[in-house]
Amino acid sequence: MADKRNKHARRSAKKLADGTAEATASVVGTVFRVIGTILLILLVTGLLFMCIFAYYVKNCLSTELDVELEDFTLSLSSSILYQDADGNWQKLVTLSGTENRIWVDYEDIPKDMEHAAVAIEDQRFYRHKGVDWYRTTGAFVNMFLSMRNDFGGSTITQQLIKNLTKQDDITVQRKLLEIFQALEFEKSYDKEEIIEWYLNVVYFGEGCNGIYTAAETYFGKTPSELSLAECASIIGITNNPSKYDPFISRDNNKARQETILWEMYDQGYITKEQYDEAVAEELVFVHSESSGGNQTIYSYYAETVIEDVLQDLMEQKGVSYDTAKTLLYSGGYQIYSCYDASIQSVIDEYYTNLDNLPQHPSAKGQQFQSAIVILDPYTGEIKGLSGGTGEKTINFGLNRATQAKRPPGSSFKPIAVYGPAMELGLITQYTQVNDSRDIKLSGTTWYPSNSGGGNYGVITIREGLQRSLNTVSAQILDKLTPRASFEFLKTKLGVTSMIDADCDYAPLALGQLTNGITVREMAQAYSAFVNDGIFTYSRTYNYITDSAGNVVLENPARTIVAFKANTAWNMTDMLYNAVNAGTGTEARLSNMPVAGKTGTTTANRDRYFVGYTPYYVAAVWTGYDTPEYMNFSGNPAAQIWKLIMAPIHEGLEYKAFPTPTIGAPTGIFGDMSEPEEEEPEDETPDESQTPDAATDPLTAVQQALEGLLQ
Repeated sequence: MADKRNKHARRSAKKLADGTAEATASVVGTVFRVIGTILLILLVTGLLFMCIFAYYVKNCLSTELDVELEDFTLSLSSSILYQDADGNWQKLVTLSGTENRIWVDYEDIPKDMEHAAVAIEDQRFYRHKGVDWYRTTGAFVNMFLSMRNDFGGSTITQQLIKNLTKQDDITVQRKLLEIFQALEFEKSYDKEEIIEWYLNVVYFGEGCNGIYTAAETYFGKTPSELSLAECASIIGITNNPSKYDPFISRDNNKARQETILWEMYDQGYITKEQYDEAVAEELVFVHSESSGGNQTIYSYYAETVIEDVLQDLMEQKGVSYDTAKTLLYSGGYQIYSCYDASIQSVIDEYYTNLDNLPQHPSAKGQQFQSAIVILDPYTGEIKGLSGGTGEKTINFGLNRATQAKRPPGSSFKPIAVYGPAMELGLITQYTQVNDSRDIKLSGTTWYPSNSGGGNYGVITIREGLQRSLNTVSAQILDKLTPRASFEFLKTKLGVTSMIDADCDYAPLALGQLTNGITVREMAQAYSAFVNDGIFTYSRTYNYITDSAGNVVLENPARTIVAFKANTAWNMTDMLYNAVNAGTGTEARLSNMPVAGKTGTTTANRDRYFVGYTPYYVAAVWTGYDTPEYMNFSGNPAAQIWKLIMAPIHEGLEYKAFPTPTIGAPTGIFGDMSEPEEEEPEDETPDESQTPDAATDPLTAVQQALEGLLQ
């Protein structure tokens, strides 16, 4: 009996052991399967991430820098050229550098200066290939642990790229771009070239770019004359010029200098004896300022060429404004401009001599100002311009032709309202519209009055433009919708000055833009009317060559088909009528047809005229730098337009504008309520014409969509 019990117990124990073993094996198997699954997921995720990352790097990061060291070291003057009446290229102006930088070749850079920079900024500079992966990994780990975006970890190569491109936004994308650019950069340049470039580009405070001007400014020496202590002091400034500039804080500069000297000793660049001597050396600072000499005063045209070239260099080469400036002033470029000497001489004759211009004293004693841009509408070439009245005495001050933004008033109506509406088939010249004070617009509760308060009843679109009636412009915009007008101006006519708040009735229908528009933008927008509807971006130069004659930048005409040819012809026909029988009569020429439109803003603070002949387009703004009431007889902008354009067109063969095909009337805008007829005094809108607010936003959106779909 006892044996049976023992056997049964052994069988039970065996079953229990077998069960435990099976359970253990099952648990272990499950654990391994879970671990395997996790590892597989991590592997697949990692591979997927690497594929996405590789695709991003290949297709989304532009790792190339289109700059060469030789471009910076030539130290050759650049020139702006123009073509004379005989077709020969003449020099307009030689560009002399304004940046405080003198290039120092590698062999003339003190070894102590080089080693000081490497010791404090990039200890593994001579060993890595552009990126110090130890520091970079540590910087990214620190970023994720601290949840901060101050990456750090930049090598001298990366810092150089940042100085050249000014890509200093603190983002992961920028850091990745910098890393891959550095890797590519070191495939083309050796360490000596990179350290030479770095020490000539980096900023040392006090307006000093590069070690030459830093040595001269802080110690009154050339770089080769600097001591070890002085080299460390100068390198110390680069980390934070506002903190370590010795003219701001000698104590901070001294502390930084000693840190650098210790790193140089610790890394074996100097001996203990050299370290002790340098720390003990008394630093004697001087404040040397480069003499300005006789400064060349550039013309407004030359400055516009310079700014256009700098913007294009930045875009093409992917560099910063400062780097583009260095390339321009030291690269020996030849800039082939669109400048027309005969046209510019006429402009200068009037704009530099205030006695030749319409004059009326400002109540606050301001000088009367004006700006003009004349361009060839078929090529976009700006032939002449002026950014202000009187003698030009400074460089790169306010250029009122290209930089100042002022509201254009009614001169905006043809490009913002009439032209787009005609292009979309909403109106013809002889569409009838009810010019009444009682009209209710569908997209807003706002409705303007005409200057002088008068109304004309049922009239044609042609007459509405001739009389510059605000009510007619508002009704057309209501059919067009502000959104359609706003997008047309941006995408078809090159208007970039507008802001989102301008997508509304008063800014577009009356030209009361929030910030305004430049004279250059107005001239180029009108070019589409005379060029069969083809809009051409304005340009001041055609191409640029380097010192060897190779083309480095091409600037051909860039065009957009803004209007159908017949739309442009119809608009020209109406604008010709506006000059001959409307508000623009002061701009008529005796020997050439003129089409154009005047513009006046609230309280006569700005007066515009944009007009064109079959040869040229010219836009003129007049006013005061601080907006103020203009007490003139007539429109001074139209008067100046005629003063300039009359001599320019002398001797030119007469040409007529194309004859348009005029469509049938498309109905009547507005109701038929009987208006009260009054003669308007001028086209100036009242401040009260600005709408308080649009109606229900949903309705406004619906109106905009309907207008775009028509």
